[in-house]
Amino acid sequence: MTWTSSSDSDGVRPIHAPQTVGELIRAGAERLRASGSESARLDTELLLGHVLRADRTTLLAAPEAPVGSDHAATFRDLLERRATGEPVAYIRGLKEFYGLVLSVDSRALIPRPETELLVELGLDRLRGMLMGTHRPLDAPPLLAWDVATGSGAVCIALAVESRRRGYAADARFRATDVSADALALATENAVAHGVADLIEFAVADLADLADLADSPPADLLLANLPYVPSTDIPTLPVAASFEPVLALDGGPDGLDLVRRLLGQLESTLTSHGTALLEIGAGQADAVRAAVAKSLAGWGVTLHDDLAGVPRVVELARATPR
Repeated sequence: MTWTSSSDSDGVRPIHAPQTVGELIRAGAERLRASGSESARLDTELLLGHVLRADRTTLLAAPEAPVGSDHAATFRDLLERRATGEPVAYIRGLKEFYGLVLSVDSRALIPRPETELLVELGLDRLRGMLMGTHRPLDAPPLLAWDVATGSGAVCIALAVESRRRGYAADARFRATDVSADALALATENAVAHGVADLIEFAVADLADLADLADSPPADLLLANLPYVPSTDIPTLPVAASFEPVLALDGGPDGLDLVRRLLGQLESTLTSHGTALLEIGAGQADAVRAAVAKSLAGWGVTLHDDLAGVPRVVELARATPR
């Protein structure tokens, strides 16, 4: 079963409308492969599962299950949106990240799997700080600040996991973004996951919190800033064209915002504070040089992602004040 062009005004139509799960998957995957998709089968299964409110395992276990004409028509409409390049996450309105299901739309970047490393490291550093010998028993809760939070993925994952591990009372969280629209999406996700009470939300240009001038510095700062070089934006996969450019464009070499944030860390972090910044492939040396220029004497540690690419740079004062 395949889809093909017709002379009708609405463009692409099925010649024969497949009405079973297996037929729809086969036809859908063929349509997406023809459109240039590199994950045609997976995308098809996710979209059909979304329409039928079933997971992929259920779909694959019942290829002969009938699909009603209304559901089949809805599936074909979603498939055509994907064929134009629209990300599956935006079509479904959700994205899985660190075991959570987050709402996503064009207000913010779609969370990437490699960013889960930022969460893993953040949780480890929070735990180390809570157990640190220098921490007084009557110390106030630690503050973890997620700069440029976007959909809120990193901050919400930290808050949810901290509560699950039993030390949410010893940590609080701040999520900021220059985009009020993105911050609204992050707030919606925090409410949905029951951690909005743990997170302070504010519009801010990186770590510039003019409206919160009396707020204490952070013990842990995390940031997944835009780091794609401007000239690379037009060469990204078409799906990226549906995401906000503000969340992708990092300037001529991709590090404009990273350098700006480095210049704010001295006053933003506590004396024993740690910063964790996600970076792009091939940017490690340039980031090291930027740290040496802006933060003389600070320690720099690079953490590789699962592909062996330096993905997160960890920064801390070599000698706490």
